[in-house]
Amino acid sequence: MAKPLPLAVWDRHAGRLIEEFMDDHPSTYESRPRRSLNQWLESEPLYDWLLAAYQNTHRSARQIEPFIRKHKIEMSEFKPVIYRSFAEFFDREFRPGARTFVAASNEMAAFAEARYFGWNRLDAGQQFPVKGHSLGAEQILGNQNRAAPFVGGPVLLARLSPMDYHHVHYPDDGLTLDSARLGRSLWTVNWHALQNQPDILFRNERQIDILETKNFGRLAFVEVGAMSVGRIVQVHPRETAFQRGEEKSVFKFGGSAVVVFGEPGKWRPADDILEHTAQSVETLIRLGDTIGLRATQS
Repeated sequence: MAKPLPLAVWDRHAGRLIEEFMDDHPSTYESRPRRSLNQWLESEPLYDWLLAAYQNTHRSARQIEPFIRKHKIEMSEFKPVIYRSFAEFFDREFRPGARTFVAASNEMAAFAEARYFGWNRLDAGQQFPVKGHSLGAEQILGNQNRAAPFVGGPVLLARLSPMDYHHVHYPDDGLTLDSARLGRSLWTVNWHALQNQPDILFRNERQIDILETKNFGRLAFVEVGAMSVGRIVQVHPRETAFQRGEEKSVFKFGGSAVVVFGEPGKWRPADDILEHTAQSVETLIRLGDTIGLRATQS
């Protein structure tokens, strides 16, 4: 049977190890999602549509205060708004100045407030976090031609929990070169589930954008819808150049993930992300903080 499991997370800001477990939504942390009836139902786009319809009602606003208390969300960091539904609360925005983006050109800024894994490169035989796969660029990006520049390059995998700020920002200045949308299902994206259902990231609905950045070369930026998050809304026009820290997109309700592939030799993930990934521990990082370093030129 599928069973809910806690997730070990290193909180960089607090400097301590924590365990995350949503006991009110146990299927979010199922270890074997396809053996869970709840997960089967919740992975379907129709479920996402029905849930979204309810979360946009005034009645859903009753969930907000208990949710804030349970997850100890610091609301002073967010704009003072009267939320008319849980969906409006889920889309909350930080106050100006609540988060800042690292300015050094050789430091990649965190595109999301999330839990990160990172690798300098992915080996073909790697079993973590995707059992039997290697977070292969070709599978996630949809074809060999799109994936070719990123084979053997660095990878970041960021997971957003339902209690998080769900807006995604650009990690550097640049331009969008290409876009695609793939997938359909909405399975949970925590790594316990990935270990037992390895094709989740290759099946889930996902938005792919190929970004040419000023300081880190070309990035394949993949926003992955997860349980109850089938709507990835693009905020920034793709035909317009973007700047570091500008809002890129927003996930609508639930958990979600972002996978970023880089070109070999252009940059590497931050040391603490690499260290904790080797221990199968995610690193919780604030929006705008350093997640990667540009490779030094010889």
